[in-house]
Amino acid sequence: MSGNGDTAVVIPAANEADRIAATVTAAAALPGVGLVVVVDDGSADQTGRVARAAGARVVRHSRNRGKAAAMETGAEAVRLLDEGGVSRHLLFLDADLGDTAQAAAPLIEPVRSGAADMTIAMFTTRVKLGGHGLVVRLSKEGIRRATGFEAAQPLNGQRCLTRAAFEAARPLAHGFGVETALTIDLLRKGFRVVEVEVDMAHRATGTDWRAQLHRARQLRDVARALAVREPVVVRNLDKFLPKR
Repeated sequence: MSGNGDTAVVIPAANEADRIAATVTAAAALPGVGLVVVVDDGSADQTGRVARAAGARVVRHSRNRGKAAAMETGAEAVRLLDEGGVSRHLLFLDADLGDTAQAAAPLIEPVRSGAADMTIAMFTTRVKLGGHGLVVRLSKEGIRRATGFEAAQPLNGQRCLTRAAFEAARPLAHGFGVETALTIDLLRKGFRVVEVEVDMAHRATGTDWRAQLHRARQLRDVARALAVREPVVVRNLDKFLPKR
């Protein structure tokens, strides 16, 4: 799957064999998309094989390296495939979107038309989450203090951006801090960032120990990203913690 569209989709994926085919198929049908790259981030299941069978170009990490590393790997794969041609815009999508990835077109249009340098998805259908919103509040406050931008869904990973904007944001912040850092870094450098409503949804996180560990990692990575960008937010971290 490597056509003439001016947009490439990059999908970081870890153990998503059950949903990745539907996500790839929906992403490939989006207007302007000529390439879908799946980064198999050390999966223990058949994620890579299923993605390749669905038509994606697949790059594999031998071990799990985290979301930001997968995004960088995917963007580099696109650059190599584009060598000698026009640099494509980059649309990052989560692997578990399934068929709802077909609703990502509104994210692409402002970037393709030159109206925005990066778009961020705002899901119109909100999935009930198992957490307390701690990480979201921390990210929102950090972005607001650093840039004045009031982000509605600051941790949303569905984003489309120009290649120039992506390169300006490198090196990406570690792990789950990547979205918060992307927004702050690009706004501070004068890039135009807009949020766009889309009718998409991904798997909700639960309340078991794996979900709690996932949220703890999110908190750690967002705090790290903010520590070098807006340290006052991290110093006041206790105000974001749920009251006992």
